[in-house]
Amino acid sequence: MSTEDLSTLLQAVDTRSLVDKVEMNLIEFFIKKELQPGDSIPKEMELVNTMGVSRTVIRESLNRLKTMGIIESKKHKGTIIKSPDLSVLLQKSMIPHILDNSTLKDIFELRLVLEIGMGDLIFRRITPKDIEELEAIVDEEPEFSEDILFDISHEIKFHGKLYEITGNETLRNFQQILLPVFNYVYDSGLIHKPIENKRYISHKGIVDTLKNGSPDEFRMAMRKHLENHFQRIFTLEQHGKKDSVSTDSK
Repeated sequence: MSTEDLSTLLQAVDTRSLVDKVEMNLIEFFIKKELQPGDSIPKEMELVNTMGVSRTVIRESLNRLKTMGIIESKKHKGTIIKSPDLSVLLQKSMIPHILDNSTLKDIFELRLVLEIGMGDLIFRRITPKDIEELEAIVDEEPEFSEDILFDISHEIKFHGKLYEITGNETLRNFQQILLPVFNYVYDSGLIHKPIENKRYISHKGIVDTLKNGSPDEFRMAMRKHLENHFQRIFTLEQHGKKDSVSTDSK
């Protein structure tokens, strides 16, 4: 029987499921053993003999865990547990050109929710120097920013500074992951969607709230600052529902 006939009658064995199982077993082992960052894990051959799979499968499973940032190789120590950097993991997946509009929209909404909710951290940790830097950023912006499309560079500078002020390194790193959404609002045409009741608080208004207000007032001010975005998103969703109903009724 020819190779071509064999390939027609027989399918290649999918070994990925085995790698998946080994990967999950290893994670369960780490949890049950309560391994902490810096603790060593069994050597490759120990895992091969214990789990009854090939060294290739073990190696691929370990490579996956390394890519996830769960383990790392250390000189003289072998492979050890590592505290994964969640922002790095997400950033590896955040490739705007291969993310669909639905995913980018979800990320954009996540950004809105995060920025409304970080008032307490900002008020707890903000310094007079931070206020000065925010005011300097605002001074470079157009005077009537509510009447024009926002500039991406202004948004990144101002909101990036707010993330920095929180003092939360994971949140600050997460902001870097969210940067593609600034382009999304332009590329998707979302920023051009008409809104009925235009309400807006400028970056200057946000700074004034930070100087003289409270965390609750900041949340209200930030919500109003982002109100136009919420209106555009909800309007877009409403149009989508109407289009769906119209299509279904035909």
